[in-house]
Amino acid sequence: MKQKVLVTGGTGYIGSHTIIDLIENGYDVVCVDNGINSDKSVLNAVKEITGVTVPYYHIDLCDLSLTETIFKDHLDIQGVIHFAALKSVGESVEKPVLYFRNNIESLLNILDLSLQYEVKAFIFSSSCTVYGDVQRSPVDENTPLQEAASPYGRTKQIGEQVILDTLKNNKMKSILLRYFNPAGAHPSAKLGEAPNNPALNLVPVITETAIGKRAGMTVFGTDYPTRDGSCIRDYIHVVDLSHAHTLALKYIFDGKQKVSTDVFNVGIGSGLSVLEIIEAFEKVTGLRLNYEVGPRRPGDVMAIFSDYSKAKKELGWQPNYDVNDIMKTAWAWELVRSGKIN
Repeated sequence: MKQKVLVTGGTGYIGSHTIIDLIENGYDVVCVDNGINSDKSVLNAVKEITGVTVPYYHIDLCDLSLTETIFKDHLDIQGVIHFAALKSVGESVEKPVLYFRNNIESLLNILDLSLQYEVKAFIFSSSCTVYGDVQRSPVDENTPLQEAASPYGRTKQIGEQVILDTLKNNKMKSILLRYFNPAGAHPSAKLGEAPNNPALNLVPVITETAIGKRAGMTVFGTDYPTRDGSCIRDYIHVVDLSHAHTLALKYIFDGKQKVSTDVFNVGIGSGLSVLEIIEAFEKVTGLRLNYEVGPRRPGDVMAIFSDYSKAKKELGWQPNYDVNDIMKTAWAWELVRSGKIN
């Protein structure tokens, strides 16, 4: 019998790609999302790609009783992958209470129910933002956590600690996946990043500018002490990132995890600046981007990229796509979702 996995935030960018990877690796999937920043229509693309219709619940996880209906309907859920969270660094600086209430309360509810219904594996969507404004990169899982640079980052730090404290004396095991900057789209060009609200992540901002949805874009700060003055990040293809969640589940299901909670970085292992990402897009597509330089943005960290050697050794994970693949797939997806090609 296939193992059943609940994916929260499943119609979101990473969640929907992870659902595809789970199905392709033999899991049954149940999806829940409140639709704040995504749409259940992405499950049509999931069906086109996999041939599977995924059960969907339009529920806000901050509502404990409604959330419990999922577990009552599916008593055989053995794994939970928890993506559901608000995730804009800038917005979190403006609306910290909203972020603390949504991100922490939803985690507490899904964690509580996972324990009540004897879920075996809990995978938490964490973030490199937990490291704060680090002094050097690459960072590994033992790099001391600094003060969070934003309320969003703080919610991830708190979330990790909640899981660590909660599962110390429980049978359920968890993995905290600290990932870096997801980008790109499914190679089929049927699925990619398409938030309901204006895109804030760099790559969709680039593609929307290139296709004319935006008159131009802003590079926030070119006066950082980096090689070209712009922020440096670790950009990982969303398909690679999605597969890490499947491998993390399998790691627990196969009995390989000996500790209650383990932590893994998931990134490509090298840093690219904002200006280098723009250059990569222009090189891959042959297009010129209209951008201007603006002031630094509150909450942004100067530079951070990963050491993913632990994930490679323990989970058997490593990235298969590079920055050129990110740009090719992101642009192909933008052309499709903008109606330029079928």
